[in-house]
Amino acid sequence: MSANNSSRALLCPNCRKLVSSSASHCPHCGLKTPGARWKNIFLFSGPGGPKRMVAAIIGINIFMFVLSLVIGFRPANLSFSPLAFLSPSSQSLLILGSTGTIPLLQLDRWWSLLAAGYLHGGLLHILFNMLAFRQLGPLVILEYGLNRMIVLYTLGSVGGFILSTLAGVPFTLGASAAICSLIGALLFYGKSRGGIYGDALFSQIGGWALGIFLFGFLVPGINNWAHGGGMLVGAMLGYLLGYRERKEETFNHKVLAMTCVAATLLALLWSCLNGVAFVFLSR
Repeated sequence: MSANNSSRALLCPNCRKLVSSSASHCPHCGLKTPGARWKNIFLFSGPGGPKRMVAAIIGINIFMFVLSLVIGFRPANLSFSPLAFLSPSSQSLLILGSTGTIPLLQLDRWWSLLAAGYLHGGLLHILFNMLAFRQLGPLVILEYGLNRMIVLYTLGSVGGFILSTLAGVPFTLGASAAICSLIGALLFYGKSRGGIYGDALFSQIGGWALGIFLFGFLVPGINNWAHGGGMLVGAMLGYLLGYRERKEETFNHKVLAMTCVAATLLALLWSCLNGVAFVFLSR
């Protein structure tokens, strides 16, 4: 007699342990209908998910930076000044989704709250931000999990931009608000956990936070409102979402992360369509 193949083993999309595809609940974590196909559609699930997601975020930032240069090429892009070298035009950045009081309150470009976090004003700007994310992202994933890192990165960026808009900043962009959200979450983690490791992490990340604020006060044009807002939102989300030592990631965390990913991709798609339309209409 042939074996019954109607029920097969698969990995639970929540806890990644073997379960039967016909099980009504995962016996390990309690997730309902773990065999439902839509629950397995998580691009960042599996052992290689964290590295893929970190690489994807960096890759999207680089792509948007190159696109902003292509749309707004100008001779100043090739300036030998470190701060001006390969800097997109203000027009191209506005078209692609820089945010602030003018884009939000006058032009009703609310999607720019998501898109602006993937735009940068120059080569050094994106270089510093991506190097910082490359160091902090994996650390946040280690302590909070990948899905909560995505939520922290996305909502922290939006929160930072909203605060800077309320403070009257006309135009702003960059991944630093999202990175400051990761810093805020790590500060909360270190203070909440305590002990030798928690205190050491709090002290180290506190040095990052202090350095960012000092840099913002010394260098003109830095949006400290977005930095402070990102850290504040990151710390609040760290408290609300919980970290691994207190609460393992749940399916709800994954749904929230997927919502952030979907909203970001839609905003960036609209950003790119705006850029392509501008190139064709300006010919």
